Amino acid sequence: MTRILLVDDDQGLLRALRVNLSARGYEVHTAADAATGLATASRQPPALAIVDLGLPDMDGIRVVEGLRGWTTVPIIVLSARHAESAKVAALDAGADDYVMKPFGMDELLARVRAALRRSAPGIEAPVITTAAFTIDLAAKRVIGPAGTIRLTPTEWHLLEIIARHPDKLVTQKQLLREVWGPHYETEANYLRVHFANLRRKLEPDPARPRYLITEPGIGYRFTA
Repeated sequence: MTRILLVDDDQGLLRALRVNLSARGYEVHTAADAATGLATASRQPPALAIVDLGLPDMDGIRVVEGLRGWTTVPIIVLSARHAESAKVAALDAGADDYVMKPFGMDELLARVRAALRRSAPGIEAPVITTAAFTIDLAAKRVIGPAGTIRLTPTEWHLLEIIARHPDKLVTQKQLLREVWGPHYETEANYLRVHFANLRRKLEPDPARPRYLITEPGIGYRFTA
């Protein structure tokens, strides 16, 4: 069964969505706040998430960002915010679709079917474990034997990109473009400095890297 996660604090809407989706053969998991939604997704990764922006503990945008930290599954945002800026913020955070309340159930179900058709198969693991450290992509942190390893935002961004493509070469241009922007694609020295810092923090022997591998002149590779 295709698993769908619903995150909304409106209990009446949550029940209606659960009933309608279950009747169509979906496995439905629900959460009434952001923290529960993220924890549920981590334990039982969904094939699609439907997230309300107006949650009691934090903005639904944070849920979208948390999910996008480790998975590419479709995310449909529900919101009563009609301002264009709210829609842009949700889409920029990683949402695939935006449905304004109130909405018709048939329309939402059609959007679910369309999103699932477009989505690529496979679910990514939110936690990557090595012998030296653990990367929690959902929580955006790295844990070592002594506890959390503090990374700068740039170091985390670089590590996240290559960790999400294990054993695959990520080119220098791709890293520079994603982290700094298209005007920095020739600044390979930026990468040398930050990967040297990452190795000092993560590698048991930075001089002989085991996890953060350089392909000279080409790019970098993460090997767990």
